[in-house]
Amino acid sequence: MEDSGQRPIFSKEFTKQESLPPEAIARAIELLQTGRLHRYNNAPGEESDAALLEREFADDVGSKYCVALSSCGSSLYVALKCAGAQPGDLVLSNAFTLAPVPGAVEHAGAKPVFVECGRDFCVDLDDLERQAEASRARYFLMSHMRGHIADMDRTVEICRRFGIVLIEDCAHTMGAKWSGRYSGTFGRIGCFSTQTYKHINSGEGGLLVTDDDAIAAKAILYSGSYMFYDRHISRPDGSVFETCKYEIPNLSLRMSNLQAALIRPQLKLLPERVRQWNERYRILAEGLKKIAHIRVPARDSREDFVGSSIQFSLDDLSPSQAEAFVSECNRCGVAVMWFGRREPQGYTSNYRTWRYVERLPDLRQTDSVLDVMCDMRIPLTFTMEDCNVLVRIIANVMHSVTR
Repeated sequence: MEDSGQRPIFSKEFTKQESLPPEAIARAIELLQTGRLHRYNNAPGEESDAALLEREFADDVGSKYCVALSSCGSSLYVALKCAGAQPGDLVLSNAFTLAPVPGAVEHAGAKPVFVECGRDFCVDLDDLERQAEASRARYFLMSHMRGHIADMDRTVEICRRFGIVLIEDCAHTMGAKWSGRYSGTFGRIGCFSTQTYKHINSGEGGLLVTDDDAIAAKAILYSGSYMFYDRHISRPDGSVFETCKYEIPNLSLRMSNLQAALIRPQLKLLPERVRQWNERYRILAEGLKKIAHIRVPARDSREDFVGSSIQFSLDDLSPSQAEAFVSECNRCGVAVMWFGRREPQGYTSNYRTWRYVERLPDLRQTDSVLDVMCDMRIPLTFTMEDCNVLVRIIANVMHSVTR
């Protein structure tokens, strides 16, 4: 930590990742030397890294099947297609989410019906029930946004009662659980990310899990298997493909062997990474709760979350004070993102800026939440003492903004 002469400056990068494990690097080099980077370019009798990854991840989360895709956004799009979404269909979706989610809905030609966000940053299940009844939408693309998991027992019950297909966006909940059950296994389909800033780092990548034979077969074909679907280890019987292989277009959204080779050794590291993230999260959460005008929502005891980022609300601050707080934190090297901005910035945007959506709703409850919501990554390259330093800087900035 350096001193500017006025206020301490935090000098570590919020986007710096840990090095990949030696096993992943060695396997990547081996693959590069063979040139067999395409997932179906395996030698006779050889099981590709992509096929092995699918089996291993399905086993890890307790799903029957896994399909590896090029990104989580791709997996969300393919999930909607596999579930039967047609152009013009309505898809319920969190209003608080990131741009790839409405992007997947738009890609499928469907129309989003946004559901309000609660003060705990989870989807408002009372509003979900209202929107489900009013819209008669057949799909709910549910984001566990920034790792906040809503009551999944009630969510599943609402979807069952209204005949809604639940698709889980688990970009921020790989390794998380609700009541002991892995996130991504409550819906018909679960979609995960292996983008650099998520819980496993392959640059880009998506993993789609399901227990449904027909959905698994369609996802494999949509991903771009050509007629090599028999090379998937995690797949239904060949007869399932016979019923759909002439109907499903090849979307060329496959994961490469190189991405899969980077991911596989990281799977066994995930439980320890979860422990480390949560250790850092708790230091930050406890410290931030003691700062005036900052509210960190309590988390449900049934939620085994992954604290790879932290969100908090700025209570009783004017818009100008909130903007000043965020700007000063960033000037001090504390990379705080703010969902209340009227213009999208970096990875952060909100539903009001997605003007390609035909009818943007007026969601006053969500607006009131996002207007005061801050978001901060927690890289594992930060130490516990770094977390204490961050709390002290944030407290100092808040004092200066509100005094």
